[in-house]
Amino acid sequence: MRTKQELGAAIRRDRRAALVVNAHSRRGRRLYEGARSRLLAAGFTLLGSCPVDRPAELEQRLAEAADLRPDLLVAGGGDGTIGTAARLLAHRDVALGLLPLGTTNNFARTVGIPLDLDAAVAVLTDGTVIDVDLGLVGDLRFTNHVGIGLSADVMLAAPPRLKRVAGRLAYPLTALGLLRRHRPLRVTVRAEGRDHDFATHQVYVANGGFHAGRPITADANADDRLLVAYPVGGPTRRGLLRETARNAAGGRRRTLREEPFLAVRHLWVETDPPARVEVDGEPYGETPIRIGLDPNALRIMAAAGSPDH
Repeated sequence: MRTKQELGAAIRRDRRAALVVNAHSRRGRRLYEGARSRLLAAGFTLLGSCPVDRPAELEQRLAEAADLRPDLLVAGGGDGTIGTAARLLAHRDVALGLLPLGTTNNFARTVGIPLDLDAAVAVLTDGTVIDVDLGLVGDLRFTNHVGIGLSADVMLAAPPRLKRVAGRLAYPLTALGLLRRHRPLRVTVRAEGRDHDFATHQVYVANGGFHAGRPITADANADDRLLVAYPVGGPTRRGLLRETARNAAGGRRRTLREEPFLAVRHLWVETDPPARVEVDGEPYGETPIRIGLDPNALRIMAAAGSPDH
């Protein structure tokens, strides 16, 4: 493994890259050719380049791109695409380049990647290589979050057409439809020798600093060696809606020291009854689950001057 400085120097000097774009993502199909032409114009040699129309083939295409041994693997798509690429590149001598083309782009926001395509390509051209943490559920690594309860039901129910048309509004719209019949959970979060018990419809455990395109707190990020666990509202549906609105409006003004946030490295979550779990927007299973951290697991191309701990 080269040092981060050596890998960054190789990317800036040799411009050896591969490009994989999820053409099934919200903007992927429309922007693939533009992304490819911009990388070539920036001087990159593309060892491989492909759009992926079928989601079931995405992981294979990313693995094939990584096997070409580029210094930089550029992944274009939403959080699911970026999460798949992150798992494949964990602890490998390849940097991940992000082109945020999805609905919420939480990980890109967390690590400061611009959502504008030209600006994102400029980061790949002039940026720096940094390390970030990944979360762990069992052996599965994740970039953003684990959702327990209502969000997992929403991920299964949100129509793909609605996501393409409404963007990130597709999730709250779907949640409103499900909420009428959703029942609260009794939750126990066990961390650092203590049990934290509450009743809620929804629990999140975040690795990054954004959820649903909004900041979680002012001081959560993907390089702080911490997971952030928090319920959204109490047992009532009204409380869930009120807290969801408060989170969306006030995330930038809150810190990890405030209730209801629990910032730890490892935790165990039980619910009664067992609840569905989604990991970065993909179905995972049911509670109980153990969640931990893989520190400094992933190298990414970030903007010059980005913090790197």
